[in-house]
Amino acid sequence: MNDRNARIIILLLAVGFAVSPVLSNGFGGFYTESFPVQVDRWPAQPVGWAFSIWGLIYLGLILASVWALWRPETMPGWGRAAWPLGISLFIGVFWIEAALRSPSIATAMILVMAAAAIMAMLRVGPGCREWAPIGLYTGWLTAASGVALSVVATGYGILPPRTAAIALIICVLIAAVAVAFVRPHVWSYRAGVIWALFGVIVANAGAGDWLIAMICGAGIIMLAMFDRFIPKSSRG
Repeated sequence: MNDRNARIIILLLAVGFAVSPVLSNGFGGFYTESFPVQVDRWPAQPVGWAFSIWGLIYLGLILASVWALWRPETMPGWGRAAWPLGISLFIGVFWIEAALRSPSIATAMILVMAAAAIMAMLRVGPGCREWAPIGLYTGWLTAASGVALSVVATGYGILPPRTAAIALIICVLIAAVAVAFVRPHVWSYRAGVIWALFGVIVANAGAGDWLIAMICGAGIIMLAMFDRFIPKSSRG
């Protein structure tokens, strides 16, 4: 497949991905009724309005895809990122329906989406038009993967809600730091993770769970100040 066809496919997938919530009931988090073990809440799940970031993610991916097709010379890395990005977006088209029907399958899907998105982010060029939208998308998926795993672990009685939340939030932070270290200039990646952590803080502050809120707060500070610990020569 030539580069132009790959860019066309990415644009179509980005549009399909953005339209998918309209064709379903939308998604603002998992429901306890979907699991055999019922709990009052999942501490790792962000407050509902935090999911509004998807509007910005959809818009960014579509605009970047249009620009990559119209002015390919300005986004040379888009073709290199096409395959992993395409895999991630293709799975994403069906993700909401899967999440509403089978959270465990949806969790497996979002892990593949996140892994493919990270691969795509590592392949794009240094231009902001390339990495900014993919970075935000990948950052949110990194956090969402941890949320999904903690929910499934709790919903199937593997771990208590609070233990699962703390364990997976720490795992998300470790993964986020590792990815950010490889691409420190992609601040949009860290922004996506930070937004998710902020949503978790709000959800837990309302419930009075200050330990989880403090862990997320520490994570936000660490990611926000990440540039201070990276040599300027490594920032891209």
